[in-house]
Order: sequence, then structure tokens, then C-alpha cells
Amino acid sequence: MWRRFLRPLLFCLDAERAHRFAMALFAFSMRLPCVRALVRWRLFPREPVLRVRRFGRELASPIGLAAGFDKDARWFDALSALGFSFVEVGTVTARPQPGNPRPRLFRLPADRALVNRFGFNNLGAQAMARALARARSRTVLGVNIGKSKATPNAEAAGDYVESLERLWPFATYFAVNVSSPNTAGLRDLQAKDELRGLLGAITRQNAALAKKRGAEPLPVLVKIAPDLLDPEVDDVVDLALDLGLAGVIATNTTTSREGLVTAPDKVQRCGPGGLSGAPLASRARAVVERVYSRSGGRLLVIGSGGVLSAEDAWELFRAGASLVEIYTGLIYEGPTFVRALSRGLARKLRERGQTLDEVIGESARARKN
Repeated sequence: MWRRFLRPLLFCLDAERAHRFAMALFAFSMRLPCVRALVRWRLFPREPVLRVRRFGRELASPIGLAAGFDKDARWFDALSALGFSFVEVGTVTARPQPGNPRPRLFRLPADRALVNRFGFNNLGAQAMARALARARSRTVLGVNIGKSKATPNAEAAGDYVESLERLWPFATYFAVNVSSPNTAGLRDLQAKDELRGLLGAITRQNAALAKKRGAEPLPVLVKIAPDLLDPEVDDVVDLALDLGLAGVIATNTTTSREGLVTAPDKVQRCGPGGLSGAPLASRARAVVERVYSRSGGRLLVIGSGGVLSAEDAWELFRAGASLVEIYTGLIYEGPTFVRALSRGLARKLRERGQTLDEVIGESARARKN
């Protein structure tokens, strides 16, 4: 039904408009208890072999939804019913901002890819805090924070810290986004010295907020670009270990257009922006493996990029990911995608007689030996 009817219908619309329409309709329908129960019964995967413990929590599976799908924390609870064991909302900035001019989201169906240049369009951290305060949800929630466009890089730390303070009571973990290609100068914050100052300020405030509430600091991860050179990835990993970060999200979207089968003129019409989907799979695996190997498995790695099948997710785990996130795969494969991923991964584990934790880093360790 998804591939034959619903997807072709939605793909007739502008990509961003289709996304908003589909999510508004889905979220509204999920308010009905009978619909929600039916969706969870039909779509929520139940594969005990996939249960993992991450962020100090028991998760039903290692599959989550990447940031960007639910920028303002409007739909995360409804989305969790599709089988996601965690949902990452945002990217949210301290100040509300409209993002880049439309159109800013494009499909490349021949490559099973998307190009976006949203530019962190969101209602701001205060609005997200109000939305989360009203929510009655047990969803494991990641909050992805970014820099407001109007804030110069020299003042970025204060901007990120403001979002952290507003949203700390609601988050399971924080993801620090310094890798979107759609905010001018943002990726400069990935440089070693700039990143140390930024992450240092965030970790100090995280500890202070935890102490004030008599709690443990929340896990903080940094999200990096696939376009970093290997020595630059190493610098980020070393810094994450030095500052006591929980982990790294690898990766964000890429500015590369290499290897696409879509006609060059169509790609050019999309303009600049970050590419996600199947073309990113190989580089995402390489960065995941680099992070895992450099850290000696001491950092939690969330693999994100190019997951459009159970085999894609499996290879990310073998490269060193402890969790995976999807976005583009949900657009192309539809609402049953999480169930299909879960069944495929569970089948592989049962065939091998392994646990997921035994698989993590398997290819990285083999390469090292």
C-alpha cells in the first residue's frame, strides 16, 4: 500500500509540504486510542533479542529516529508508536528562526536520497520546552541543539548552553550539532580549539544543572559531518574522551554529490544542501568505524546515514555503532520500515547465535587484527 499508493501520492507534493501533511494527519489519528493501539499492535516490533541497555535505560531495540524529522517536538510521541525505541527532536536553537527560503527539501528517488537546506528552522528552545512540559510520554528523548543563525561563532557556547538549560528537564540525552552544512560557519565549530571551548561550556553547565537537581549529568554526544578528514575525526574523538562525553553521532548529511545516478541537471536544480540516504552509507560506516577504533570502544557511537535496509543497519553495528538512527529510510520505505529493520536484524542475530553487543565493532576489530 505504501509503495503502490501512499508514497506516489505524497511524492506528487512538494517534499516539505508532504512531510508536514503526512505527520499532521498521522499525529491527529494517533490521538484516538483505538488507532494508536492498532498501530502499536501491527507495527511495533517485538524482538526480545534486540533489547539493549543504553543511556542507563532499557530499550526495546537499538533503532531510533534521527533529528530533523520532528524539529519542534510536536510528533515524537506518535512516532514512537512506529517502533522507535528513542526519538531525537530538533535541531532546536536558542532563538526561533525561519530557516532558509523554500523550497529547501528535495527528493532524488533514483538514489533513494534527499537534499535539504532547512537551516535549523524551528520555534526555539522556549517553545520546545513548553511543548515537552505538556507532553505525557515515556519516550526516550534525545534533544539535538544547534546554534542560532544570528549568533556569531565567538558567542556560540552561550547560545548552546541556553538551549541546554531550557530543555534539560525533558531530555534523556543531548546531541550537540556542529555539523549541519546549512548554517553558514557552523562546521567551523568542529575545529579542535573551537570545539573544546564549546563542549567544555556545555559539559560544565550539564554538571551544574545535575548537581542543582541532585541527579547525574545527562549524556552528551557530538554530531559530526561525514566530510571531515580522518585526522579531524580523530581530534573530535580525542576531545570527546578528554571531556568525558558519552559519545559521537556519525554522521550528519554530506555536501558531496559523488556517485549519484540521478541526472546531473536534476541534482544541480536542487542547489546546495546536505545529502542524506543511500549514497551516504559507505562514508557513514567508515566514520563510525574510525570513531569506534580511535576510542577503543569507550564512546557510544550512534550510526546515522544510509540506513535503508536491515543489511545497512547490520553493517553499521559491525563497524562500531551501538545504536542507529534513520530518517531518509522512513521517507522511502514508509511506516513499516522499523518493523522490517527489526525483523531483519533479529533474524541475523538468531542465525548467528549472537547478541547485538557481541556484533558491535566486529568489522573494526577484524580490520585492526
